[in-house]
Amino acid sequence: MLGTLLDFVIAAMLVTGGAFALLGSIGLAKFGDFYRRLHGPTKATTLGVGSALIASALWFSTRGAGVSLHELLITLFLVLTAPVSAQQLARAARRRDATARQDDAG
Repeated sequence: MLGTLLDFVIAAMLVTGGAFALLGSIGLAKFGDFYRRLHGPTKATTLGVGSALIASALWFSTRGAGVSLHELLITLFLVLTAPVSAQQLARAARRRDATARQDDAG
């Protein structure tokens, strides 16, 4: 009984993760300007990968020899790097837009 319930939870996490990743990819393709396109992948895809990692941790922790910590390390790396890289991309785009406006005005 518990194994079947756990399989349903893992499947739900994988489907949820796939749906978030798909929504992030659609947002990347459909939004108009750079800043809106940046928002989709950084938010939705992070949730998608996080859900898949939770499903993986549950699967390998219950099927393997012990608690699986690899997914926790990947999640930590993702949570630390995705916002920083998005901020750096937005900052570079903002600076580039400001210099382009100065060149047009002069």
